[in-house]
Amino acid sequence: LHKRKADIRNDFLHQVSTLLVKNHDVIVIEDLKVSNMSKSAKGTLANPGKNVKAKAGLNRSILNEAWHKFFTYLEYKLKLKGGILIKVNPKHTSQTCIKCGHISKDNRKEQERFKCVKCGYEANADHNAAQNILRRAGLARITCQANLIRGRQQEPAEAYNSSSIVV
Repeated sequence: LHKRKADIRNDFLHQVSTLLVKNHDVIVIEDLKVSNMSKSAKGTLANPGKNVKAKAGLNRSILNEAWHKFFTYLEYKLKLKGGILIKVNPKHTSQTCIKCGHISKDNRKEQERFKCVKCGYEANADHNAAQNILRRAGLARITCQANLIRGRQQEPAEAYNSSSIVV
């Protein structure tokens, strides 16, 4: 049963990574340290961990989804195609306001909502984080350069808001 489950997971990861690589020349991801994210929360006898069961469940979910394997598939398939995989530092991507640049834990009090405490900007938290990731990657400039090579002129603002970008 475990082998069958692993085969199904690998098949799915290959299908999704192939689809993304087939439709996009540039893919930007957070450079997540999956091994650090899935470390045990048990602690020591002198300093026991908190929420150990919840953390164990989260670790199991992270490892079951095989994020690292998916990133590896994306990387090697993009190399074969001649595409680009950009990894950006994930630090504060979900706490930074895309409008004013203010960084605060208070900007993200809820899991799915982002509200800047400085300028009042509100958005879906994942969408705001994805825009921060794209901005860090300088994707607007890269897209403009790629379009110039293809003979299509595009301004950076248009490239940044382009519907061809998967967020």
